Amino acid sequence: MSVMKEFKEFAVKGNVIDLAVGVIIGAAFGKIVDSIVSDLIMPIVGAIFGKLDFSSLFVTLAMPPAGTAMTLEALKKAGVPVLAYGNFITVAVNFIILAFIIFMMVRQINKMKREAPAAVAAPAATPEDVLLLREIRDSLRR
Repeated sequence: MSVMKEFKEFAVKGNVIDLAVGVIIGAAFGKIVDSIVSDLIMPIVGAIFGKLDFSSLFVTLAMPPAGTAMTLEALKKAGVPVLAYGNFITVAVNFIILAFIIFMMVRQINKMKREAPAAVAAPAATPEDVLLLREIRDSLRR
């Protein structure tokens, strides 16, 4: 079997397609959650804690060149090693919110599965061989 044929078989399997769709939807969902965190939640948290913007929290690990502005972007552009722990806090909050949202979704799905009424099972159709044996039995009785 050629490598291309094997790859084609692998690529069109249902699980691979499902995984690809999940990754694409997850990336889009991640952008939504990132926007919720950076545009809605972090400004509120910053206002509660004294107008603090986590994304601008950093520690320089070396002396910056003279005349360099003390902002994260300017220091990175100047090549100064910077420990940007504020970005880490933002990403960690983003992860916690995303994990909580996924937990709530799975919880609701499981709840809906439990509440779904059990369908009344119709009696199973009698197999054809059993019907044939019954006919033979009834014929022999006569």
